[in-house]
Amino acid sequence: GLAASGLRSIRYAMEVTELGRIDANDLDPDAATAMARNIALNGGAAAEKIRISQGDARLVMMQNPGGYDVVDLDPYGTPAMFLDSAVQAVSDGGLLMVTATDMANLCGNNSTACWSNYGIYPVHRSYCHEMALRIVLACIETHAARYKRRIVPLLSLSVDFYVRLFIRVYTSPNDVKDSPSRLAYLWQSSGCDSFWLQPVGQKRTHNGQVKHMPGSGPAVEPRCPDTGSGYIMGGPIWAGPIHDVEFAKELLADFESAGAEQRYAQAVKIRGYLLNVVSELPDAPLYYNLHDICKMVRVTPPKSDQFRSALVHAGYRVSGSHCCPLAIKTDAPPGVVWDVVRCWVRRTGASAAALKDPESYCAKMLAKEPSLEADFSITSAAMSRAKDDKAPRFVINPAYWGPKARHGRPDQTRPNPDEGEGGDPRVGGGRNKDKRGRGREGAGAAAAAAGGAQGAPATGGSGEAGNGEGKEEVGAQAGTAMDVGQAGAEEAAAGGKKRPAEEAAADGAVAGVAEVTEAGAEVEAEGGQGEAKRQKA
Repeated sequence: GLAASGLRSIRYAMEVTELGRIDANDLDPDAATAMARNIALNGGAAAEKIRISQGDARLVMMQNPGGYDVVDLDPYGTPAMFLDSAVQAVSDGGLLMVTATDMANLCGNNSTACWSNYGIYPVHRSYCHEMALRIVLACIETHAARYKRRIVPLLSLSVDFYVRLFIRVYTSPNDVKDSPSRLAYLWQSSGCDSFWLQPVGQKRTHNGQVKHMPGSGPAVEPRCPDTGSGYIMGGPIWAGPIHDVEFAKELLADFESAGAEQRYAQAVKIRGYLLNVVSELPDAPLYYNLHDICKMVRVTPPKSDQFRSALVHAGYRVSGSHCCPLAIKTDAPPGVVWDVVRCWVRRTGASAAALKDPESYCAKMLAKEPSLEADFSITSAAMSRAKDDKAPRFVINPAYWGPKARHGRPDQTRPNPDEGEGGDPRVGGGRNKDKRGRGREGAGAAAAAAGGAQGAPATGGSGEAGNGEGKEEVGAQAGTAMDVGQAGAEEAAAGGKKRPAEEAAADGAVAGVAEVTEAGAEVEAEGGQGEAKRQKA
């Protein structure tokens, strides 16, 4: 079970009016009791729409095949064990929302765990956060294909220390035949940042007949053409678009017209992600990191606009990525990217350290003559739109930001009380220890509404606090660390005043708490009792 204290289910009931019924399930009986109490305290739409169940979430989904317009999975760690049940429980055209916080596995720091969970081998390189998204998408795609279903990603975000995906699921046996062509193996040069994708399958049309065949290969030369090194092979990962750009544009327009800054404390951050998403190249998987590729040849990097302009002048498209401020996403082949780097080195001068060892990968890279003359004059087609609209794309998290520790572990997300507010931030590692961010609740609810879930049941997601799995903090103890996606959290933190649930929900205070008092902190203990049991189950 995943619903914990029921906070997210309560928010869905109170904020997404189109939903007709919400099934909030948790494996732990104490969590189910906490849900019932929180729902009763909120009353209104929460009491009318939410149906509490206690048991294994996988069984609940298996007993309702195609029964939910929206399924929200948000476990602490990997969602892998729930995916097979989830793709069956979603109705045709329904919305599947998935969170994964096991980023060490998905980004390649623990590749064997990633393989055992997802059946996909990761590669630890600069693009690892986008690769994490593509690994989860590929895993969901293969699960869906077993039941003659296909997925269409609406929005796939790498946020802080987790990934969050919003996916449409359709029943379409014919489209399942195209599934291998939507996946690809990854060839990564071991000597530089060059990478290539090799589709698992391909589709050919001959005399009006479509034939599905294995992908052709190899996609690479025997040795890396720029450094002479070998390769690392990973995948298969999702090679198709990770966003529906039109959906993202509509969501952004709705978000800006709904008075988001008055409703969500993290409205600026959410808007930044959406602005990045709508400007990303949809058909250019993965990306280069500008500083990393320049570090390889030991040269001071150019300005991002200069490097991007050189690629545009060479006849290719380029964009940034929401995953990284330094990302260069382009449809240019690796050889062209390195030609631009060589032209920049020739313009600024190569360092002695770069050429010291003629057999080094760096020296071999620079010894090759560029096949084009890069033009670094800035063109408007390569410039970030942030310079026009002045809207920030990457927002820094506040101090001591992050979810609570996992159930059963001490709270280390705030300064030591004995040291006061100026305590050593390393004590507890509030910013480094976190696995998940804030403000995703508002985007999740908006996506559910935009997804068109009309009057049909929906499962309540896990981690109802939206951040600390299986628990929530209330009132004076909560402060902004509970849910910075709600503007009322700051008010709740100041003094622990009592407020009616209707008023709290109306002005954006955290739903799920009727009386904001220090006594309400007991919900944290009871709402998160079952996390260890749920994980074990």
